[in-house]
Amino acid sequence: MADHSLPLLPADRPGPKGRGCAENPPNRFESSYLANDPDSDEAPTLNASTQILTDHAKTVIRRNNSPDLGFEYSINVYRGCEHGCIYCYARPTHETLGYSAGLDFETKILVKSRAAEILREELMHPRWRGDMITMSSVTDCYQPLEKRLGITRQCLAVLADFCNPLTVITKNFLVTRDMDLLARMSQAGAARVYISMTTLRKELTAVMEPRTSAPQRRLDAIHQLSVAGVSVGVLVAPVIPGLTDFEIADIVHAAAAAGAQFADMTPVRLPYGLKDMFTTWLERNFPDRASKVLARIRDIRGGKLNDSNFYSRMTGQGEFADQIHGLFRMACRKSGFADGPPAFRPDTFQRPAALCKPMVQGELF
Repeated sequence: MADHSLPLLPADRPGPKGRGCAENPPNRFESSYLANDPDSDEAPTLNASTQILTDHAKTVIRRNNSPDLGFEYSINVYRGCEHGCIYCYARPTHETLGYSAGLDFETKILVKSRAAEILREELMHPRWRGDMITMSSVTDCYQPLEKRLGITRQCLAVLADFCNPLTVITKNFLVTRDMDLLARMSQAGAARVYISMTTLRKELTAVMEPRTSAPQRRLDAIHQLSVAGVSVGVLVAPVIPGLTDFEIADIVHAAAAAGAQFADMTPVRLPYGLKDMFTTWLERNFPDRASKVLARIRDIRGGKLNDSNFYSRMTGQGEFADQIHGLFRMACRKSGFADGPPAFRPDTFQRPAALCKPMVQGELF
């Protein structure tokens, strides 16, 4: 059984600085956990330092069978995410590893240190046909640890050698470090980048997604990628009704002004215990509007805080959901965005790479 020694905090007690979640709620797969003694006057001790753990995965390309996602294959070189976004739908995946979806998710990070080596082997396999791969379908490949470890860049170098179609989704300015690789692939019709934006308000970012890049830095990333020749767009996600939905048009227009060429959006999803964590966070940080936000989420989720059904889970349903999507479509039209990103060029994948110049060894680092 995993160590659940990080206790729950009372709702009126602030969490550790720089972390999105202030507690470690029980793991739904575990039969026991540690909790505070309700009769004790001692404040709970929280260890919020990041722990790097080795993920001994034997594969890195994963296939999903969800019919409502726009990709079939993905790579996630990190499990858990230091960004600490309180709304992150991936938090419950940490429970399958024996940890909590709370503070554990943003402090216990499993790292696939051999990811690039394994990826090259998988791309060389005769059964691989060069399908598009999405990086960051679960956790952000440019989370803070990447600056030191460089595993994402190593994987990009491999993908560039094969010119394998690639979509990157991130909310971290660090993506600009790899503009050389992304521009080369993008100009060959084999790469695009989505910069994810939830809000333009720096003060909200600080409490909702504490270790991500500030909104202006993300707009700067869009600008730099666009100037470098990278196919780049904005992902307005997640849209949180009653908290960030009124910013949709402003985000789209700001991204377009920065150089974004396309846009997409998704509403907030709160699977499993995440809905309780998000509710606690709302009541702690926005007590004056928590009930309104939760009511609006229920409006687009059929009266619940989460809808796990295919298709509707990615769009929401009902009149208020229609209004949100209508606002987004109008903003896209005014910004001159086309319906969706440009298509990848067919048959760019080569084994070995013919369209993308092979990396020299020093460029990997």
